[in-house]
Amino acid sequence: MSISWVMTSEDVARIRFAFSPVWELVASLRTLQGPARQSIHLPWLKAVRPRLAGLDFAELFALVPPSGYIADFVTPPPDTPMPEFAAELDQVRRTPPEQARAEAAKVRGADPAALARFTADPEAGVARVADTLEAYWHGCFAEFWPRVYGLLERDVLRRSRQLAQGGARELFAGLDPAVVWTGERLLIDRPWCEAGGLHGDGLVLVPSAFWGPTVAVMTAPYQSTLVYPVLGVGTLWEQGPPPAPGALAKLIGRSRAQILLALAEPATTSALAGRMALTPGAVSQHLSVLSGGGLTVGMRVGKQVVYRRTPAGDTLAGAP
Repeated sequence: MSISWVMTSEDVARIRFAFSPVWELVASLRTLQGPARQSIHLPWLKAVRPRLAGLDFAELFALVPPSGYIADFVTPPPDTPMPEFAAELDQVRRTPPEQARAEAAKVRGADPAALARFTADPEAGVARVADTLEAYWHGCFAEFWPRVYGLLERDVLRRSRQLAQGGARELFAGLDPAVVWTGERLLIDRPWCEAGGLHGDGLVLVPSAFWGPTVAVMTAPYQSTLVYPVLGVGTLWEQGPPPAPGALAKLIGRSRAQILLALAEPATTSALAGRMALTPGAVSQHLSVLSGGGLTVGMRVGKQVVYRRTPAGDTLAGAP
């Protein structure tokens, strides 16, 4: 079974990427329920497990079971490229009760009593679920979000270059084995069927560190959204910046050498700061020196400046 979406040239032109802190938070609930599912996240799980005791996950786990359909209202498609958690949570809180009840009725969870409690009064249920998500975010996820964000940011920059250089064919060819682009249709291998076109509002591509091993899809009445596993997730919980070779560190300084190596993928100052355990101001100063030496260059992407290595920087870093 598969989803088959007709995509016109206008649909392709309206492809956009977006991050979603709420999506990551909800996807991590499956890691809590089945740690073996994504053992790569065991360092995070070990860190947060002691903090879970005071949280009641019964309704959330009922709406987000270990497998199968998740109630869509807890993961609204991001309406901006970089939404704030508070804004996305507000979307969850504003879910119409009847919509929440209808979606909850489609979930095949392992806790019928929790689902029954939710559907008996979906307005109160949505409020309880949102409160639990908020407490879970602040207690177990917010401090790790900059690290996750940096990984998602690098993936989006890589995919955006693919789309700009090779068009939709190159983008979808490397996205996930479950996704096939025919030139007219986007075929997505999922356990349910749908055929038709998009809904005139484009396609949102959302990278995820906690979702996997395959893709997820949202469709009408929501904006068409494809969530895919991010590349490089194996590096997510590595401690500290990449090691700098001694000779390179002696030549340009250890911090600048580490930044240069970290720019194997383009990144913003804030993302580099999180990975380097340096202040954004310190990273900015190092980048200024590296750019002045012709080793890096900044390019504006929307409201942010993204830095990448120049060919000279690649050579010095030992890149092929």
